[in-house]
Amino acid sequence: MTFRTVLSACAVLALTTGCAGFGVGQRAQSAAPKSIGVNSLLWQASLDTLEFMPLASADPFGGVIIYDWHVDPAVADERFRATVRILDTRLRADAVKVSLTREVNRDGTWTADRVQPETEAQLENQILSRARELRLAANTRR
Repeated sequence: MTFRTVLSACAVLALTTGCAGFGVGQRAQSAAPKSIGVNSLLWQASLDTLEFMPLASADPFGGVIIYDWHVDPAVADERFRATVRILDTRLRADAVKVSLTREVNRDGTWTADRVQPETEAQLENQILSRARELRLAANTRR
């Protein structure tokens, strides 16, 4: 069993023990787990969107996911790490915040470098899009 599977299982357990199920006509965004303080769709969407990065730690109760350094083989002298914060129980555009750290390898030494602000915004938008997909999928299963 992978660390990611354990985290997803923890989130499901918290959801099933910490909040009531959906009623007829209720939207998935209103059923975010009250006991853990974050939106479950944003949580899962964050894990799905950044699954290519190694997971360093995740706190499903506080809504923080920390990813370790990722190096794209096509650009071996650059690496990124990310932190995702889920800030609300509702599925809203301002409920997810992505922070990236970028380093470049200069003469064998990793040095901090600037991250383009639109890169973080693009990741946030991808997470939000994935969360909407998950919500639609959940609504069609009913």
